[in-house]
Amino acid sequence: MKTFLKILAAVALVAVIWHFAPVLLVPVIILAFVSLAVGVVLGVLGLILIAGLLALALALIGALSPIWIPVLCICGLIWMIKKLTAKPANPPVVTV
Repeated sequence: MKTFLKILAAVALVAVIWHFAPVLLVPVIILAFVSLAVGVVLGVLGLILIAGLLALALALIGALSPIWIPVLCICGLIWMIKKLTAKPANPPVVTV
């Protein structure tokens, strides 16, 4: 008799859960839509932030170009002179 009551209680519990399933799923669905909306808003804000930082970087590069272009030219000239005057550490071995 005890097993029969357990099975009957399980069936009753399933019936109650089945009956209230739409009511229980409404908050889950609302939470899913709210989470999706928050994700979209944060994604758009992230893209705006990236675009703003890129614009700031380009403005900074443009504003500082009178400084860094001559510095790069001087560094390139020094590198070229060092490369042309450098001697190899070990001369290549010639085998006959």
